[in-house]
Amino acid sequence: MERSDVMKYLIKYFVDFIVLIFLYAFVFFRKWKSQGRDRLLVKTLMYAYLSLVLYFTMMPVVMSIPFMLNHPYKSMNLIPFIDVSLGRGDFFRQLVLNVIMTMPFGFLFPLTQDKRAKFGVTVFFCFLTSLGIELLQPFFDRSSDITDLITNVIGGVLGYGLYVIFKPITFWVLERLKTR
Repeated sequence: MERSDVMKYLIKYFVDFIVLIFLYAFVFFRKWKSQGRDRLLVKTLMYAYLSLVLYFTMMPVVMSIPFMLNHPYKSMNLIPFIDVSLGRGDFFRQLVLNVIMTMPFGFLFPLTQDKRAKFGVTVFFCFLTSLGIELLQPFFDRSSDITDLITNVIGGVLGYGLYVIFKPITFWVLERLKTR
């Protein structure tokens, strides 16, 4: 890639990160700060996590919006694990990364809720988030796959399992933040 191409590439991502920083600073931080340091920490971690998910799955977004409809919409591959069965590409790596990517969702989501979210609610919102990403990806000239949706939900389930395991430690840390 030429230097000018690299700069254009970086600027596209830079614009998205500036938008995310402004959203956090001028909308979310002000709202969450009043809820206490423990809530601010948990919700900030969730925001940072979702920003990273956005980076890996959809970015650049802002600079791509005017061109969203300039290419044909590729429909979602609806055959689960077809890459595995056909031995295409680095399917194992993709499966593992999709699971790992959504484990923080399963862990953090229950902590962001005022009434701690139960398993079904957490998995449902993990599914909805993943489905939303998969349905939007083709607008940003990315592929969409049912396998990603399945493995993302598995990651959310595993993350919720970690939430349950580490719940006593997590709540102990959050209580310490409240009393400071």
